[in-house]
Amino acid sequence: MADALILIAEGSEEIEAITPGDVLVRAGVAVTYAGEGALSMRGSRGLPLGADIAIGRLGDRLFDAVVIPGGMKGAQNLASSADVSRIVRAHAAAGKVIAAICAAPAVVLTPLGLLEGRRATCYPGLETRFGATTEHAPGDVVVDRTFITSRGPGTAMAFALCLAAMLAGDTTAEKVREGLLAAS
Repeated sequence: MADALILIAEGSEEIEAITPGDVLVRAGVAVTYAGEGALSMRGSRGLPLGADIAIGRLGDRLFDAVVIPGGMKGAQNLASSADVSRIVRAHAAAGKVIAAICAAPAVVLTPLGLLEGRRATCYPGLETRFGATTEHAPGDVVVDRTFITSRGPGTAMAFALCLAAMLAGDTTAEKVREGLLAAS
């Protein structure tokens, strides 16, 4: 069974944090939520978010995927964490799936140099933060090898289904999409 780690912090965008977890569980993927600084926090709209474990307690465990939601404040809080940087770099170096949405590609991945030489997307306007060799691609969800990036809350379902396809296969992801009545 594939597994995924979803990183959350105070100010994470709720839709972008919860939708991937929900879709992945429906696809049979084991999901762990890890919180930066706390196990209980408020999302970007003030809704409660909860984590299974503190990010600092994850150690060196590798998951099949790391998911990084946006929400500017949440992305900034994740980007400022040395533990998050270590975890994301280790997963990228091991060829694991790195999935970032909204502000996270520009705010979390770009400073780590992980989007250099790749195609990516993010929340409109934040692509100005991409490095010189990152190609801003116009799609709602952009896949470049093991990296998945997406634009924002309205693209969270497509982002989650793409991630499910990578981790559980196209057939499973299609069954989940159909069951959710999600657009194709």
